[in-house]
Amino acid sequence: MLEGVRANTIVVGAYTDGHGGICPMLAAHRNGGRTSFLSFARAWDAFARADEVRRATPRELRVLEGLLTQSLEEVPDGSTDLGAAIAEYRASKRRRPEIVIRRLRPARADPPVAAGEVARTAS
Repeated sequence: MLEGVRANTIVVGAYTDGHGGICPMLAAHRNGGRTSFLSFARAWDAFARADEVRRATPRELRVLEGLLTQSLEEVPDGSTDLGAAIAEYRASKRRRPEIVIRRLRPARADPPVAAGEVARTAS
């Protein structure tokens, strides 16, 4: 699959996009991999949050390649469950603290006075 992902235009949300883009499973098949895990296809589309057919983003491809490379290093025979790897990745993202942006001081209620003008006060 790793060779197929690197050699082809990869899409999410479908088997093919009709313009030469293919899913990672088809890419694996075309490069000699004989696998048909429906769970992988579902996990890939869920990871990419695919609402429609589109090309995979560079980030999605980096994550996929990283997971595939890591799985080959961890399992001597090359077999892995990518769905579990993606679930583990998402769980690790949920454990990270959320960044919250807050205003340190209240916003000004009065508009700033233009240069050369005198501020008016209520008497």
